[in-house]
Amino acid sequence: MALRGGTRFAVRCEDVFPAGCALVPESLGEVEDYDEKTGRRSPAKDKLTGQRVWQVRVMDLDPELGKRSRETTVKISADYQPVPPTGGLFEAVEFDGMTVTPYVGNNGRMAYSLRATGMRAPAGVATKAAQ
Repeated sequence: MALRGGTRFAVRCEDVFPAGCALVPESLGEVEDYDEKTGRRSPAKDKLTGQRVWQVRVMDLDPELGKRSRETTVKISADYQPVPPTGGLFEAVEFDGMTVTPYVGNNGRMAYSLRATGMRAPAGVATKAAQ
């Protein structure tokens, strides 16, 4: 089986972040493309959906990570800027429509890119807020 570059594989948020994840404060922003010929930046568009691309940094809450880096970036394809569920510091979130794209990084090692179609409060948090 041959895989084309940029192949996205559907994954569940709980498979990527089994212990959950939390937003890094003030990390949500729009991704920009840079045109080397003109030196201009423009809003990035998802190559598959044509939607604008936003990114947010999250902390993986998995205790088994030990001293390894816990921070990663998730790109969100959406027509409008996603809104964090509650606006709190280091709030827990879950992502909808997650995909992972494996690739070989500049150092020759396997790496991956995480994408989603939206974010929301975790189901347990949303249930507690409603009570």
